[in-house]
Amino acid sequence: MVKPTRMTKQKKVILDILRSTKCHPSADWVYEQAKKIVPDISLGTVYRNLNVLRDMGEILELNYGSTYARYDGTPENHYHFCCEKCYNLYDVTIPVYHGLDKMVHDTTGFDVRYHRMEFYGICDTCRLSS
Repeated sequence: MVKPTRMTKQKKVILDILRSTKCHPSADWVYEQAKKIVPDISLGTVYRNLNVLRDMGEILELNYGSTYARYDGTPENHYHFCCEKCYNLYDVTIPVYHGLDKMVHDTTGFDVRYHRMEFYGICDTCRLSS
């Protein structure tokens, strides 16, 4: 169980930054944005608060096999598209198919809490610039 944590100024700034962007930024990008609002914030503080916000269920941490994580200010389960050329991540606005959770449960007996699904290919910007 995650113990309750107070919403510090730094944590609120980081959460506001993530909720106000449609991109799925790295911690470094969040840090650069946060410094504009809280000039004395450290990169370590950003990482710690990203982890706390993730553990609180306020944000999603997305790992796609790269050397760094991306963060998503929309904590509700949703799908993503990853461009294999520019590596941008996009939200896919289709309903989450909860029937998959039941299929996994019926097949394995496992209790599924949620699932993640990513689609891979080439985004319109990259496709049109080729």
